[in-house]
Amino acid sequence: MEFLRDTNKIWKSALILLLFGGFFIVYFFYNPSENYFFIPCPFNYITGFFCPGCGSQRAIHLLLHGDVYGAFRFNPLMVLTLPILIYGVGITIANWIFGTRYRFMLFYSKLFVFGYFGVAILYWVLRNLPIYPFHLLAPTG
Repeated sequence: MEFLRDTNKIWKSALILLLFGGFFIVYFFYNPSENYFFIPCPFNYITGFFCPGCGSQRAIHLLLHGDVYGAFRFNPLMVLTLPILIYGVGITIANWIFGTRYRFMLFYSKLFVFGYFGVAILYWVLRNLPIYPFHLLAPTG
């Protein structure tokens, strides 16, 4: 029975690796600015305003090519948040694979959670203001 559980973990781990790998391969080889099969932001499409995630797809493409500055120009909040998110997802996946129960305690802090969402809302409002320096937060290409 232990062997079957290990085999299931191997298959699930391979599936996760395949999904993440496929995601990164698509974003590495296809530029969202030049290919129209990427989903546009529904909020921007309907209102003309930028949401906190606008520019993230193009920023991920640029990050995969090593252009941190270009990615930052598309979505600075996402670029600054990505290391925390990768670390948290990495801990979660490692816990699942190895059967451990480590936690990234920052995600359990009410101050962090409410503070982050407050920053995201402020960022959402500021990046839509057409005055200097706030217009620099809008995605630019």
